[in-house]
Amino acid sequence: MAYWLLKSDPETYGFADLERDTTTVWDGVRNPQALSYLRQMKQGDQLLIYETGADKHIVGLAEATRAAYADPKQNDDKLVVVELRVGKRLPRPVTLAEIKADRAFAEFQLVRMSRLSVMPVPAPLWKKLITMGGL
Repeated sequence: MAYWLLKSDPETYGFADLERDTTTVWDGVRNPQALSYLRQMKQGDQLLIYETGADKHIVGLAEATRAAYADPKQNDDKLVVVELRVGKRLPRPVTLAEIKADRAFAEFQLVRMSRLSVMPVPAPLWKKLITMGGL
């Protein structure tokens, strides 16, 4: 099992939408590095959902329910999607400012490559983020 962070624009599809739908196909990823990470996702991988709106923060958890596959809505085999199921909403969102203020996250891609929409989360940082979020 691996840990990942997925960014979403809450005005397009936020965690509240995922809570309502309970499952979704995560699509729309175009960045080659983000697509590479998406292709590595497996069923059962754990996901942090990060909202990129005015309040940049990690708001909840999800789980990959199907490994990456070609996006059926696109005519480009390079574009892939994953399926996921909603998990828990964090009792307390973890803000980007908090993450940047903590030296433990200095090398975390969310801090170093802030525009990347899909990224791995090392297990020690996953545990720290979950704790910061109140779980």
